[in-house]
Amino acid sequence: MADPAECTIKVMCRFRPLNSSEVVRGDRYIPKFQGEDTVVIGGKPYMFDRVFQSSTTQEQVYNACAQKIVKDVLEGYNGTIFAYGQTSSGKTHTMEGNLHDTDCMGIIPRIVQDIFNYIYSMDENLEFHIKVSYFEIYLDKIRDLLDVSKTNLSVHEDKNRVPYVKGCTERFVCSPDEVMDTIDEGKSNRHVAVTNMNEHSSRSHSIFLINVKQENTQTEQKLSGKLYLVDLAGSEKVSKTGAEGAVLDEAKNINKSLSSLGNVISALAEGTAYIPYRDSKMTRILQDSLGGNCRTTIVICCSPSSYNECETKSTLMFGQRAKTIKNTVTVNIELTAEQWKQKYEREKEKNKTLRNTVTWLENELNRWRNGESVPVEEQFDKEKANAEVQALDNILNDKPASTPNVPGVRLTDVEKDKCEAELAKLYKQLDDKDEEINQQSQLAEKLKQQMLDQEELLSSSRRDHDNLQAELNRLQAENEASKEEVKEVLQALEELAVNYDQKSQEVEDKTKEFEAISEDLSQKSSVLSSLDSELQKLKEMSNHQKKRVTEMMSSLLKDLAEIGIAVGSNDIKQQDGGSGMIDEEFTVARLYISKMKSEVKSMVKRCKQLESTQSESNKKMDENEKELAACQLRISQHEAKIKSLTEYLQNVEQKKRQLEENVDSLNEELVKLSAQEKVHAMEKENEIQTANEVKEAVEKQIHSHREAHQKQISSLRDELDNKEKLITELQDLNQKIMLEQERLRVEHEKLKSTDQEKSRKLHELTVMQDRREQARQDLKGLEETVAKELQTLHNLRKLFVQDLATRVKKSAEMDSDDTGGSAAQKQKISFLENNLEQLTKVHKQLVRDNADLRCELPKLEKRLRATAERVKALESALKEAKENAARDRKRYQQEVDRIKEAVRAKNMARRGHSAQIAKPIRPGQQPVASPTHPNINRSGGGFYQNSQTVSIRGGGSSKPDKN
Repeated sequence: MADPAECTIKVMCRFRPLNSSEVVRGDRYIPKFQGEDTVVIGGKPYMFDRVFQSSTTQEQVYNACAQKIVKDVLEGYNGTIFAYGQTSSGKTHTMEGNLHDTDCMGIIPRIVQDIFNYIYSMDENLEFHIKVSYFEIYLDKIRDLLDVSKTNLSVHEDKNRVPYVKGCTERFVCSPDEVMDTIDEGKSNRHVAVTNMNEHSSRSHSIFLINVKQENTQTEQKLSGKLYLVDLAGSEKVSKTGAEGAVLDEAKNINKSLSSLGNVISALAEGTAYIPYRDSKMTRILQDSLGGNCRTTIVICCSPSSYNECETKSTLMFGQRAKTIKNTVTVNIELTAEQWKQKYEREKEKNKTLRNTVTWLENELNRWRNGESVPVEEQFDKEKANAEVQALDNILNDKPASTPNVPGVRLTDVEKDKCEAELAKLYKQLDDKDEEINQQSQLAEKLKQQMLDQEELLSSSRRDHDNLQAELNRLQAENEASKEEVKEVLQALEELAVNYDQKSQEVEDKTKEFEAISEDLSQKSSVLSSLDSELQKLKEMSNHQKKRVTEMMSSLLKDLAEIGIAVGSNDIKQQDGGSGMIDEEFTVARLYISKMKSEVKSMVKRCKQLESTQSESNKKMDENEKELAACQLRISQHEAKIKSLTEYLQNVEQKKRQLEENVDSLNEELVKLSAQEKVHAMEKENEIQTANEVKEAVEKQIHSHREAHQKQISSLRDELDNKEKLITELQDLNQKIMLEQERLRVEHEKLKSTDQEKSRKLHELTVMQDRREQARQDLKGLEETVAKELQTLHNLRKLFVQDLATRVKKSAEMDSDDTGGSAAQKQKISFLENNLEQLTKVHKQLVRDNADLRCELPKLEKRLRATAERVKALESALKEAKENAARDRKRYQQEVDRIKEAVRAKNMARRGHSAQIAKPIRPGQQPVASPTHPNINRSGGGFYQNSQTVSIRGGGSSKPDKN
């Protein structure tokens, strides 16, 4: 950049006429003008660079405000023009006006015309590149007016810390008509609304940016300039505009951003250290225009009505504060390599001189410090040093010209005239040759530069092609690796399916074994019921035996009583027949008791057998339960593994889709690069081809790309068919799984019915156990009765023996002939004692057996309850497994449907979007605008956006430069 220079912001003031509503209301015209730079409001004068009265035309405003900035921008400076004022004060009219009316158009259309008029009148060695952007700040959000999809753009800084809007649309233009078409397109997208003060009130700040870059093809010097044309929204009083709803929200944001602008102006005017540029996006964008590198002009628009006197004074105060701001402007120049080299040499020489000066001063200082006195002629002379530096600058900046010394020769007048004529002729020929040499050298330099550019572009294209080819090879390798991984995953899935079938078969076998065990259990239950019936019969028999024993005991007691009577009456002869009857009765009782003992033993044996059978059945049931739990665990593990493999397959499929999309994009870029290489090769060989030949070449390239794309589509369709086959196989497998689940459900129903049957039998066994308990209690009562009767019998026996002993002693003393009878009685008594001992032993054995049975019954009941609980647990586990299987089946079906939809959508998207190749705009081809959209060119059978850089050459021609 050139050396910076300070300049103040220019402030122009413009008053509009009274509008119809103000005239009807009877408002006064309050401004009074003094000269061309002063206006008086309420007795207070306000001075500006220029004050425009209400009768000023648009052309006069433009000539005073903006005409000079056009020249500055084309000379490499930045410029800004923006209009400030309250709503309905004429800002949009000043900046835009009627865009297509030569008399009423505002600053923006006039400045566009002037830019191109200046370019057409400049040196033909200059080449210009112009691009425009159009955006608005609406609700403090930056919105692109040329692309309405960009609604919230951000502000960034470039390497020189200059703010810019990132991502906004930039269009290259080469004529005023293209610029006006762009303005019309952006204006149609701008936010406007109706208020009480303005029928077309702007609800946003619009910024139209023109970026001009120029290059001198002869000196290779490059300049750039930016021009901001800003139409600010007006400040509003809600009481006057009547805004409400969304319009009120817009008014709040407008006043907020304008307040931020006022704060920035105040801070710059007061010279504070901190400037609040970041309080608003508008002030952030205009940071370079306010106190930076820019020539800025502010047009403050005011209302002359007394109704708006307060707002008018506030606007004038704003303008006076802005007038005190100073910007530091520099030319945006890009130095060439030679200029950088000269600057480096100049700075190097300066640096060398300054180093020598520093060395001189250090030596002098050391001498003074050491106490020496330095003579005046050896002291440092500052004026002399400055003169040396200035002389060095002049020597480096000026080009020395050598003039040869030619010795003088005296000539006559005729010879002198002749020599002069000859010399003039030679000078003319020399000038012609110099001009021809210059033209040829310029042409050679242009061709050389073009060849260098083409070679560089070709080399970069080759490098890009090599990189893309390497990337393509890498992607193909990754694709092959992914295919191998998919094959391995499919093999793993097949193995899992086989394992699942094996496990299903094992589960089926275990189910059959469980059914067999259930049948055995039912058989054992039937055997147990038969044993219960036999126990009931035994109970009845015991009751019957009890009755018989009671009868026998009663008869025995009667006999004993008769014996006692007989012994008491000494009627022993008559008792012979009675003793025989007693023996018979005892014998019968002993037989009955032995029979009862044998039956009880047989019943105990049967009970033991039933207990052993029950324990074996319980062991088998426990083993079957353990095996069933292990099978369920394996099934859950396999299901989890299948789920993880399914997710992995989905991830692999997604990666494959991404790789396919990357391959498509790379193929498109490869085709574009090949087309560009072909065109560059044709230009390098200096082959002149017409637009039709280029079109045919591009069409051939498009045709070849289309064929490759068709082949790729066919291959993708084949892969899609394979995927569909795989999905069909998975659906068949899912159907098999569903059938297996249905079979398991039927088996579960069978098990449930079996469990209900077992529950019913268990209830019957419980009832039978209650009856058995009742029988046990009855038997206990019988045993107690028998024990009492036996105790009574034992006591009677003792009494009987004692009585017999006393009577025998008495009879022995009375009659010795009775010896034989006493011996017989003793024999009978011993026989009765033996029988009583046997009865006692049998009674004790029966009591022990009964106690054992009472101990075993709770264990059997506990086992029956545990069996019933285990059956219920198995039933609940089976039900839960069925619900889990149903959920997994539903989730699997949803996943299959999602995959189908994704594949279908992908296929439709691939069929709906075919590859397109943009046709580059070459020098010498005038762009043909579309009747529907001025920035769309129709060429090569397709529509392509005109976003290529179009260069404009100076010298009165608007055509692109021909290489």
